[in-house]
Amino acid sequence: MQHDVIIIGGSYAGLSAAMYIARARRSVCIVDSGSTRNRFSAHSHGFFAHDGAEPGAMLAKARAQVAAYPTTTFIEGEAINAAIKPAGFSVQLADGEMLESARLVLAFGIFDELPAIPGLAERWGSSVLHCPYCHGYEFSGQRLGVLYLSSMSLYQSKMIAEWGPTTLYLNGAPMLHDTALAELQSHGVEIEPATVSALHGEGSQLSAIELSDGHSLGLDALYLGPRTHLNSTVAQQLGCEIGEAPFGPIIRVDPQMMTSVPGVYAAGDIARGAHNVTWACADGVTAAMAVLRSLVFARSLSA
Repeated sequence: MQHDVIIIGGSYAGLSAAMYIARARRSVCIVDSGSTRNRFSAHSHGFFAHDGAEPGAMLAKARAQVAAYPTTTFIEGEAINAAIKPAGFSVQLADGEMLESARLVLAFGIFDELPAIPGLAERWGSSVLHCPYCHGYEFSGQRLGVLYLSSMSLYQSKMIAEWGPTTLYLNGAPMLHDTALAELQSHGVEIEPATVSALHGEGSQLSAIELSDGHSLGLDALYLGPRTHLNSTVAQQLGCEIGEAPFGPIIRVDPQMMTSVPGVYAAGDIARGAHNVTWACADGVTAAMAVLRSLVFARSLSA
């Protein structure tokens, strides 16, 4: 089936792009697997006019609004292959269906590689967190921790300390050098060198962190900056240039969100080293407007 634009990924970036494309009366097909990164969180914070809203409800409302435009098609499924064609691109779905379009927007998101610490994964998005701007206010003044995963954890520790008393859990990593220790101490960050054995608390809440030496410390929220990975290999299949951000690979884009492959755009977490709902939506809008300009001017040049 031929479309003006195929969008792979139907979360904040993908739906924002789809809205603008549909309002321009262009045919747009959104392929979405339904696995959004923030599905583990009960509330989304810091997004204009939606502070504290439930992420699933936000996406359901946005999807219904996009679906109201007659040039929009939604497909629930996974895009597993993509290729460049003379007139655009082809996309193969997991069930074998083939789609074609003149332009392609990648918005399939990323996933987090969480440490294998008992009690951590089931609290991800509730009391084990990544972003203080998204969740820090709710834990203000409480017992906060940062799990050391990389040198970025030092930066994260100094930031988290703005929200409350913070301990950096080295989790068995080598002791930091004197300069780093002095910087952390200047921000009031305490250091715990022991390996973390488990997290404890009722349900998804966190109340204590257990260490390998047998003792436990009270803790209300644990922050970490996990390694991230792209949810799809479609960008690599198309030959898009991949870069490295502090937490994992991203697709390189220009200011108009176009990748190194003409006609292919990327938006959201996959195109940024920092992850934020507002940025994802803005990137989707930027990509959509660039796509629409490319379609209009391509037509005028060929006339």
